[in-house]
Amino acid sequence: MIKISSNNTQRLFGTDGIRGKVNKDKVTALMAVNLAMAAGAYFYGKAGIKKSRVLIGKDTRLSGYMLEPALVAGFTSVGLDAITTGPLPTPAVAHLTRVLRCDLGVMISASHNPYEDNGLKLFGADGFKLNDDVEDEIQLRMTNGPILAKSANLGRARRMEDAIGRYSEFIKQILPKSEDLSLMKVVLDCSNGASYKVGPEVLFELGAEAVTIGTEPNGKNINLGCGAMFPENMAEITKLEGADLGIALDGDADRVIFSDENGKIIHGDQIIAVLAEDMKKNNQLNHDMVVGTLMTNLGLENYLKKLNINLYRTDVGDRYILEKMMKSDYKLGGEPSGHILLSNFAKTGDGLLTAIKIMSLLKKSGLKASQFLRPFTPVPQSLKNLRNIDKNILSKDKISNLVKIQQNLLGSKGRILLRPSGTEDLVRIMVECNDQNKVNKITEIMAKTILEENKIEKNK
Repeated sequence: MIKISSNNTQRLFGTDGIRGKVNKDKVTALMAVNLAMAAGAYFYGKAGIKKSRVLIGKDTRLSGYMLEPALVAGFTSVGLDAITTGPLPTPAVAHLTRVLRCDLGVMISASHNPYEDNGLKLFGADGFKLNDDVEDEIQLRMTNGPILAKSANLGRARRMEDAIGRYSEFIKQILPKSEDLSLMKVVLDCSNGASYKVGPEVLFELGAEAVTIGTEPNGKNINLGCGAMFPENMAEITKLEGADLGIALDGDADRVIFSDENGKIIHGDQIIAVLAEDMKKNNQLNHDMVVGTLMTNLGLENYLKKLNINLYRTDVGDRYILEKMMKSDYKLGGEPSGHILLSNFAKTGDGLLTAIKIMSLLKKSGLKASQFLRPFTPVPQSLKNLRNIDKNILSKDKISNLVKIQQNLLGSKGRILLRPSGTEDLVRIMVECNDQNKVNKITEIMAKTILEENKIEKNK
C-alpha cells in the first residue's frame, strides 16, 4: 500500500490538536487566550446547562503554568465558568468533561514531545476529540475576533480538588469487583508526566506491587529519557526487579508500551492482538473487526486473519481510529505507538486503563509476559524520520515515481508509506516486508532522494 500525503501549513490544528515550541511557534499565551475566546464563544450553551463551563487539565510541563491561566482568562471573558484540575492524564480530561456535563474540555499537553513543546487538545461535551470542521470553525472565529461577555456575565474559575479520585474510580471499572491485581509485581514509568500521581495510586488500590519511576516531575523532565518514548530504562529495571511486567506511559498517559520479565520491549500491535483474541473469545468484538492505521504491522493483520478477525486501516492518528470505531460500532482499535482504544470504556486512548486490563489478562493466563504478550512475529519494518524537510516534496513526481518503482520491488507482501507528521516537524518513512535487507535498502534510497530534493528546493 502506498500513501503520499501533505499538510496544509496554514491550518492551526494538526492531527492531535495544536502543538509546537512554546514562544517560538504558534504556542503562546496570546494564542491560548484567543483560542479560548473563540472556542468558548462557539461552545457557549451547547451542553444545555444553565451556565456554560469548560474543564482544563494539563501535564507537568513548565509552560502549563503560562497556558492554563491564559485559557482561564479567555474562557471567562466570553462567559464560561472554568474548572481546572492540575496534572491529569488526557483520557481523564475527556472522561470528566462528559460526566461533569461541561460544554468543552481542554488538555494542555504535547504528549510525548519534550518539555520545550506544548499544545492544546480540545474535547466536546461528549468526551470525543473535536472533528476537523469544528476546529476549522474555531480557527475562523480566532481570525474574526470574539464577542466578549458583559461585565455581569463574566465566568468564574475554580479548582477541582478530587479529579484524580474521580478518574481512578472510573478506570478501575474495567475490572469486575471480584478481581484485583494482587500477587502482580510491575515496574511503572510515569514519564514524569500527567500520571505521576494517579498511576501509582490506582495500582496500589488494585493490590499490585509497583516499583515506580518517572514520578518526580520538575517541569523540564517530562519524557526526558523515560516513558513510552524511551522505555529502555523501564525494561531494564523490570528485569532487575524480577517483575512480571513493565509499563511505560507517555507524558499525557494516553499511550502505553510494555516490557516482558526479561526486559524486552512489547509494542502496541502485540497488545492489540492479545486484546482482540480475548474479546473475540468473550463475544465482545463487534463484527469481528479491529481498527488499525497505515502503520499497523502486517504481522498483526496476518495473525488476526487466522482468528477470523478483519483489520480496517485508517490514516495515522487515534482520532481517526476512534471516528471509524464510533461510526461502525467497532470495539477495539489502536496503533503500534501504544494508543489503544477500548470504546466500551473510554473515548480516547488510555494508557493506564490498557495497562490494568493487560495485567488482569496476564495474571489469569498463568503465563510469563514473554509467552503471553507476543502472540505473533512482526514483519520486518523500518521507520525513519527526516527533519526540516519541505513537506510539499512528497507530492513531487520524482518522489511519487520512486515510490511506485520501489513498491513494485516489494510486491503485494510489502508496503511503503511516506507521510508528514501531524504533531512534529518531521517527514516519516516506513518500509515493510519479509526481507529485512530489502527493507533497509529501500528505506535508505527513499531517504537519500528526499534529502537531495529538499536541498535542491532550498537552493532555488
